[in-house]
Amino acid sequence: MNFPTLKLKKNEDRRLRIGHLWVFSNEVDTRETPLNSFSPGQTVTVTSSSGEKLGNAYINPHALICARLFSHDVRQPLDCGLLQKKISNALQLRQSYFTKPYYRMVYGESDFIPGLIVDRFDNTLVVQTSTLGLDLLQSDIIATLDEVVNPEVIIVKNDLGSRKLESLESFVEVVKGNPENTLQVIENNTRFEFSALQGQKTGWFYDHRANRKSMQAWAQGKKVLDVFSYVGGWGIQAATAGATEIHCVESSGAACEFIEANARLNNVADAIKIIQQDAFDALAALLENRQKFDLIILDPPAFIKRKKDIKQGSAAYQRLNKLALKLLSNNGLLISASCSFHFPRNEHLKILRNAASKSKCHLQIVEENKYAPDHPVHPAIPETDYLTCFTLRASSE
Repeated sequence: MNFPTLKLKKNEDRRLRIGHLWVFSNEVDTRETPLNSFSPGQTVTVTSSSGEKLGNAYINPHALICARLFSHDVRQPLDCGLLQKKISNALQLRQSYFTKPYYRMVYGESDFIPGLIVDRFDNTLVVQTSTLGLDLLQSDIIATLDEVVNPEVIIVKNDLGSRKLESLESFVEVVKGNPENTLQVIENNTRFEFSALQGQKTGWFYDHRANRKSMQAWAQGKKVLDVFSYVGGWGIQAATAGATEIHCVESSGAACEFIEANARLNNVADAIKIIQQDAFDALAALLENRQKFDLIILDPPAFIKRKKDIKQGSAAYQRLNKLALKLLSNNGLLISASCSFHFPRNEHLKILRNAASKSKCHLQIVEENKYAPDHPVHPAIPETDYLTCFTLRASSE
């Protein structure tokens, strides 16, 4: 099968040759292949400036990332057969590691399906598509998931902010079954309830599951502060690991109700104290009240979503970590995490050093963790490697 050609400018093929899957609009030779000559969602064959075929992609001529490769076989359309192969391969990876059906089942570019996220919660799948090309294939994606997994419920949770980059509407839709008001997830021997329909992203954040498991090894007997707690993912797992007192800071009333319910679900309600307040205000108030904690967990939302946010976001990360260090007991532990791609490891370490200097304490990195196997990193796509997480010991000078 032959597809229309999308030709790149000279030397703009280098990133694709090492495995990246994105084509930016300014990389296209628009004299030879004008972007406005393509239909949104159309399959194209991407070629180098010399005409060498690099692979097939789906295109959105109106987006900055105007094409995303889905196959290096230029005869291959993006059809149900290819979707079934890729989704089955992704599922096989998770099933070979996890004993229970709770995981990120498809992680977009890292599973070679650009723009597709699928989180599995036992017999429920929550699906997100962030591109026009995949929106147009929604019925094929749902049919393939139904065939490969046969879940009881499939929810399409397309309220991602990133959809605006392709001028896509925001919507949430149940496309199979009748979901309960709340879903359950089991992580590190701890049960949680959450809302997939009203919650953030797919309702749960699997990306830190390995880091939460590592945290549990430090938690026994500790007084813990869990900042940006959401539904209690870190704090309640600290409690089930033996922490004696856990303060969960969360600004959302709906999320605080889930913290309370999840504490009861795991029989740790007596250990959980909920602080419904803005995180920075809560930390300042705790500091004013001379509170001290043995273990503090900082897992904030992405303060830096775009390059233009770097200055303001970095200042927020530094302020946050500085406040936390002042609340730590001597030889206490700080878990400092970031999910901002534009805040890489070296910048994270820089703000930790600065925060330690301003707080007059010494830091030791005792663990550095990242992802579990349901969040594979594509070695040619740095955008899939967005998470940093340090466990540090702080001691006074």
